[in-house]
Amino acid sequence: MHFANGTADRLAKGRENEARVIRISEIFQSVQGEGRFTGTPSVFIRTSGCNLRCWFCDTRYASWEPEGDSWQVSTIVAAATKWNTEHVVITGGEPMIFDELGEVCEELRQMNRHITIETAGTIHRELACDLWSISPKLSNSTPMGYASAEWVKQHDQRRSRPEIVRSLMSQGAYQLKFVVGSILDAEEVLEYLQDLGDWDRDRVLMMPRGTTAEELRLQSTWLVAWCRDHDLRLCDRSHIYWFGNRRGT
Repeated sequence: MHFANGTADRLAKGRENEARVIRISEIFQSVQGEGRFTGTPSVFIRTSGCNLRCWFCDTRYASWEPEGDSWQVSTIVAAATKWNTEHVVITGGEPMIFDELGEVCEELRQMNRHITIETAGTIHRELACDLWSISPKLSNSTPMGYASAEWVKQHDQRRSRPEIVRSLMSQGAYQLKFVVGSILDAEEVLEYLQDLGDWDRDRVLMMPRGTTAEELRLQSTWLVAWCRDHDLRLCDRSHIYWFGNRRGT
């Protein structure tokens, strides 16, 4: 078929723009409840879709049963910058599964936004990012009894990629967040860190597993003392106390 006057080029460009999409679950403004920037007003871009199946995932609508529409990069950036909020957190699900994530970061950086990327550290990308918030998944995340045998197998094959975690850490500022629900989990963190190699103790965060204030307080009965004894930081889930476990927070 023949197109005159550059029509073919315009159609090709249109198809290219349509392909530059990311599935988005929600974009909202709130206050960061975890990690080094706890208490900081932030805009959250929650992508939809994940390559893991952690049984305790509290955003199943962005992982196990991903919801949301495909948004073009320009639409995502416009939605995230409608608030006059410096900090932008890109989370999921697992945002690193999307090739277009780099374009989102570049455009946000041009608009002087501070970018945090929250990832499980299983996919390597080199991106313009101010803080890598990496949450390596321990054996306690395996969805045995919660997912199919095939997903259990895939999860365990994918969840631990210390070589990728090291590569992300080398790109700039980082924090390592470990979800723990028992002393055995915490001891596994020590083994993981030993295998990981070079890391900054001040950037290792121990986060209690739980989606209610009562569960988090119960975890603190042992985790506070454990963190003190091992000179590692406690990372509470402050947004649970502030807002409860609900979307848009």
